Amino acid sequence: MARPVSVGDALRGAAVSLRTAGVSRSPRLDAELLLAQALGVSRAELFREADRELTAEEAAAFEHLLDRRLAREPVAYILGRRAFRTIDLELTPDVLIPRPETETVVEVALEALRGMPITGPDPEDEPLALDVGTGSGCIALAIAAEDPFVRVVASDVEPGALAVARGNAARLGLARRVEFVLSDLFADVGERPFDLIVSNPPYIPADEYVSLEPNVRDYEPRRALYGGEDGLDVYRRLVPGAALLLRPGGMLVLEVGAGQADAVAGIIRRAGAYEEPGRRDDLAGIARVVYARRRGGRGS
Repeated sequence: MARPVSVGDALRGAAVSLRTAGVSRSPRLDAELLLAQALGVSRAELFREADRELTAEEAAAFEHLLDRRLAREPVAYILGRRAFRTIDLELTPDVLIPRPETETVVEVALEALRGMPITGPDPEDEPLALDVGTGSGCIALAIAAEDPFVRVVASDVEPGALAVARGNAARLGLARRVEFVLSDLFADVGERPFDLIVSNPPYIPADEYVSLEPNVRDYEPRRALYGGEDGLDVYRRLVPGAALLLRPGGMLVLEVGAGQADAVAGIIRRAGAYEEPGRRDDLAGIARVVYARRRGGRGS
């Protein structure tokens, strides 16, 4: 019969296993998150109960979760959730796991919306935003949660992703303010004019995709990651398509991969419909967002 193990010992043993296997850059954090999930408690409670012995059922549940992580399944999929800015999102393998750098996209989008007037008392008079390739809904729902005076349309080509995003909207109480559309880019979003179009498109180039860490390449949806030979395939379709739907003076806000800002800015310039593009660095100092205003608005 196996000797009972305490919460503290379980954490230490799991962290060593994860570190030895080279699975995680933060093995202790992963161990804490997985054990808290297995026990149905918060991480803070783990520290208060460090000497408590696990029951056989708790130990088995933790071992199962740890085995999944040792197989390189991302923690966010194991837990089924991820925090993003001010909201918590439920996740499945149908959607990309939201990254901290994408929060910079939301920051730029919110700044753009704050400069747009509300023209009347009705909801139809509020700015209208489109999130292309919404995935979990992280961008669309963060915008709606932080700006109560914007309407959002969120599109995705994958029905499974839209189901996740819809569920997140309902759980967050945002379903009335975010409309979901099954669409390949702009094909089925209609011809209504948008004040803001935002997107985190797939941008990993072919040579980088094959060398991605297994926890990304083997678990996250390829369609949300792979951007073609040079990573720019979707931008070449998205940028000119957005120009047809943006109001004069409306803003296009795009996440880009490391080192892609100049190339994406070039695609925007060649489209001929935008003012000079700008860029914004993420917290790591990488040019992560490229944005541009549709010609014909204020100051054009």
